[in-house]
Amino acid sequence: MTQTSIRDLKANLSKYLRQVESGKTITITKRGKPIGRIVPEGATLEERMQALVAAGLVSWSGRNLPVRKPVAINRGPKMISDLVSEDRDVDYLP
Repeated sequence: MTQTSIRDLKANLSKYLRQVESGKTITITKRGKPIGRIVPEGATLEERMQALVAAGLVSWSGRNLPVRKPVAINRGPKMISDLVSEDRDVDYLP
């Protein structure tokens, strides 16, 4: 993964875009700290996850999360999402 400053990116944008076209990810830095990335459009989810892990932004063991039971159980005739939607339909302005 290539890193570049904002100033260098602006001065050499065509060069970095060619690298992105070839499949490389460019990390943009501001005063040495990463602030963004330019990634190839065709990057798969796995490739993007690996790039995040490599950049130190996330940690992932590669395993799926365990299935858990829901915290809240709806015991009424209406779903909670319906109640929230109805509440949002109220006109608060005269």
